[in-house]
Amino acid sequence: MPQTHLLDTTALFAVLPDRVRLSLSEKAIRQEIKRGNNIFRRNDPSTSLYIVEQGRIAIATTPSGGRETVLAVLESGELFGELPLFDDAPRSADARALVDSHVLEFDYETLRDVFNQHPQILWLVVKLIVERLRSTDEALSDAMFLDVPARTAKRLLELSNHQTTFILTTTQEELSSLVGASRERVNKAIALFLKLGWISLEGRNNYTINDRQALTDRAGGKV
Repeated sequence: MPQTHLLDTTALFAVLPDRVRLSLSEKAIRQEIKRGNNIFRRNDPSTSLYIVEQGRIAIATTPSGGRETVLAVLESGELFGELPLFDDAPRSADARALVDSHVLEFDYETLRDVFNQHPQILWLVVKLIVERLRSTDEALSDAMFLDVPARTAKRLLELSNHQTTFILTTTQEELSSLVGASRERVNKAIALFLKLGWISLEGRNNYTINDRQALTDRAGGKV
């Protein structure tokens, strides 16, 4: 049985009575997802909502004939797969593990019963959906208005998780997907940052941010 502490710290479920969270925890299915594997793909049937227990999950979409755009990178305690809970539509994007990850799966019918009994939490669902829309708008805006070095700087800052030294756990292909550009162009941007001294690199993936403000400015000033 999954532990309840994750539900205790997830905004959507933290407001529920203890007995309800315990019941949900007992009904959750814990899945281990290997890095690079999909949890679901766009247009798949929708039956469940997920919470990231451990790891990092990318929500991405690929226009017909286009390059993949990563709309969000989710970490422990964050939800995904919630939209079809309300309209039973197929998945609108892909969900893929960027690193080895654990997720908790919650059946829609179980959640609908909870919402019917505790309708006040629907306001939290609305807030979550609004945050998703804002994140999607920002990703699309970045793709349209920021060049590749700016998007690369932004993603490196996000992946650093506010740490000065960090290990980049994504592959070059995954980083390129996060940036929304070819691997060659992303590597050129990183090489530029190394030359300028904004970052340094030890080995293949041990990064140090030497000038966070310069990276932030290059990323458009908001990270």
